[in-house]
Amino acid sequence: MDIQTRKLEFIQEFLKIQSEELISLLERILKSNETTSVPFTAEELMTRVKESEENYKAGKFKSQDELEKLSENW
Repeated sequence: MDIQTRKLEFIQEFLKIQSEELISLLERILKSNETTSVPFTAEELMTRVKESEENYKAGKFKSQDELEKLSENW
């Protein structure tokens, strides 16, 4: 079963739910899934900044115009 079919079946079942508690539980699960990303540590952030600066100095970047042209094909 593909993901789209599973989503549609889930929605159909969700619409049948009469329990306020179950809906609250599902809402909490969805919200907790949104916050699973972990922020960078200060050291990780500084490493990325240094790498970005080195890439810029070495000419390893794309201009806004180049990115816009690339995105036309997405």
